[in-house]
Amino acid sequence: MPNTLQELIKSKLDQKGWSYSDVARRGGISRSTVHHLATSARLAQMPQQATLEGLARGLGVPVAPIQRAAAEAAGVHVYFENAPEIADPEVEILIASVHKLSPTDRRHVAVLVESLLRAGEC
Repeated sequence: MPNTLQELIKSKLDQKGWSYSDVARRGGISRSTVHHLATSARLAQMPQQATLEGLARGLGVPVAPIQRAAAEAAGVHVYFENAPEIADPEVEILIASVHKLSPTDRRHVAVLVESLLRAGEC
């Protein structure tokens, strides 16, 4: 069964149509590193911070969900101060991405989310 890091990488690769090489090039890390992180069910140790940052950059996602997923894959519990535990990395990516938007764009997103929630109540 794939771990959260594998699922996150596969999801982004499928979503963007990228290869391991594409992610490696975008993130400034080796293709073999991307392949290892994407295919290892259990990591022997927590990857270095530079590797996690490169993977996040290569996938176009915030580093926090990558850190959490890698820690889980390595069997390490990492505590991030002032960060609630979020089980779904996609939710974490969405939350982190919203913080990068301008105040006007955040209002647009809020209206869209409210609209989707109301539509789901029907």
